[in-house]
Amino acid sequence: MKKGLFVGLTTLDLIYQAAQLPDSNQKIVATDYVVSAGGPATNAAIAFRHLGNQATVLSVVGAHPMSHLILTDLQEQGVHLADLHPTRSEPPPVSSIIVTQATGERAVISINAVNTAATPDQIPSHILQDIELQAVDIVLIDGHQMAVGRSLAQQAHTQNIPVVIDGGSWKPGFDTVLPFVTYAVCSANFHPPGCQSEVEVMRYLSDFNIPYKAITYGEKPITYGDRTQIGYIPVPTIQAVDTLGAGDIFHGAFCHFILQTDFVTALDQAAQVAAYACQFFGTRRWMAGLE
Repeated sequence: MKKGLFVGLTTLDLIYQAAQLPDSNQKIVATDYVVSAGGPATNAAIAFRHLGNQATVLSVVGAHPMSHLILTDLQEQGVHLADLHPTRSEPPPVSSIIVTQATGERAVISINAVNTAATPDQIPSHILQDIELQAVDIVLIDGHQMAVGRSLAQQAHTQNIPVVIDGGSWKPGFDTVLPFVTYAVCSANFHPPGCQSEVEVMRYLSDFNIPYKAITYGEKPITYGDRTQIGYIPVPTIQAVDTLGAGDIFHGAFCHFILQTDFVTALDQAAQVAAYACQFFGTRRWMAGLE
């Protein structure tokens, strides 16, 4: 059993399934809904745990009454929380999501971690000890706790622990993390300064000597680059029910598979898991069918 540390954002997700998005000043009735913990690092940790590993989320959740909904969900999923600010009384970040029933496409409004940013001196001592003792097998950084992520990425790199970034979008400060990254797995929305094309993004990442890079494009093939080549990996064709969290689940599955196999195979297997998850509403129901 491998152990992963997932550093970044934890939200409370309110997910609604509806026939269509509401028009201006219109009220609609949802056909289904889910309340669960969310956020890139958190969803990735839950997927990693479900695939048979130990997972710790390093994030800010706090002690607000709504925080207990997050804590309960993480406990049910078997994911440990290392809270960077456990006494924080303000509400945790909340995301409201509407999933269109016919297409599986989602619309999201949320608060990121700007108001809950922590500093490296808030990292719990047992997390630092695990890194130092190499009790962690892989670290994922989603960029929402950049200062903490940078500190841990640097320490993990020193200990030869692989570091993965979830490059869902460019965030200020990512350039300070990239020198310590082993696997940069980014979305098509990841645009570093001055980069618009795929070639420019790949070149930017290569300038940081990142050995393994990939860019995902939803239902389109994944572009990858390793030490020797650029290639493309097709993704499964499915009828999507819900694409929410697909990238997060992809990253969690990638962290699982990369500890067992090569880069290209891990990307391919992670795509299989993410595609399967998209055939279920919400970010949890897929796990009942993938035991």
